[in-house]
Amino acid sequence: MNNKACIKGIASYLPDYQLTNEELSEKYPEWNVEKIYKKTGISSRSIVAPGECVSDMAVAAAQKLFNKKVCVKEEIECLILCTQSPDYFLPSTACIIQDRLELPKGIAAFDYNLGCSGYIYGLAIAKSLIETGIFNNIILITAETYTKYLNPTDKSVRTIFGDGAAATFLCAKKCEEEMIGPFIFGTDGSGAEKLIVPAGGHRRPIDSSTAIELVCDDGIKRSPENLYMDGAEIFNFTLDRVPQMIKDLLNKSETKFDDVGYFIFHQANRFMLETLRKKIKIPKDKFCINNEYFANTVSATIPMALEIEFNDGKIKNNDLVMLAGFGVGLSWGATLIKVLF
Repeated sequence: MNNKACIKGIASYLPDYQLTNEELSEKYPEWNVEKIYKKTGISSRSIVAPGECVSDMAVAAAQKLFNKKVCVKEEIECLILCTQSPDYFLPSTACIIQDRLELPKGIAAFDYNLGCSGYIYGLAIAKSLIETGIFNNIILITAETYTKYLNPTDKSVRTIFGDGAAATFLCAKKCEEEMIGPFIFGTDGSGAEKLIVPAGGHRRPIDSSTAIELVCDDGIKRSPENLYMDGAEIFNFTLDRVPQMIKDLLNKSETKFDDVGYFIFHQANRFMLETLRKKIKIPKDKFCINNEYFANTVSATIPMALEIEFNDGKIKNNDLVMLAGFGVGLSWGATLIKVLF
């Protein structure tokens, strides 16, 4: 009997401050509370406090795992962090987290840079490391502070994104049945500029000009240091790629559509999710839309939703769940998991 990787627990962290639709409607008088909710399906967004960074949220999420007795620090052999808003360019934020959590010094710790598809990639990495016998116990953390990239006047993105982190504990289990996988991945880097922070890396370093706010073609004010999203193109990309990805995963896994007990997609916004649900013909009672009170937390949305739906009883142990992420990159990925919390 071989070791198979499985998810044994998830714990999420959200910052205390909630940016509500009422506050946003005061800043954008042309958008009332009802219009913001209708466009996004979001009532409030969790926002980090000044000085609060990804490592702070990651530590808080991981500590919740330990407090829930999901695992103990001494058994962790590897810490993996997915983020596009690290504390520093270097060192890896995962190294900082290892120290702050007082995890053993004999562990591996590293970051990888991915956005909305990042949790799916993380599961593939962790599964590979466990099932090749390199590690038995891994913590995968997905954490983002995208709101630090947003121009406060840019309603096209400020209504959508929030900050948050989720820590997932994966371990080896002796069984014949696959608990995670198979996987489908895709990449189209020609769409990189559709969701991007143009300045801040070495391609365009920050200087006196990058902080200057300009009125862009869409009529919104932002600087090159701010996040830009072409919402229409991202929406079209999602509708084009995701339904085919679902078909490909079902074919690869030799799974019938009706045998999937629940579907959790990246929680981008309600309108996009509802459109996908209808196009793929997923029943409402099998489909997750639950980011009303934490918004789009990028790579953390899927594990957050998975934890919430399990706690609410919508997902039970031994259920077959399909996970799908898609967005910045452009990048997409999907997998099946057997729940065993």
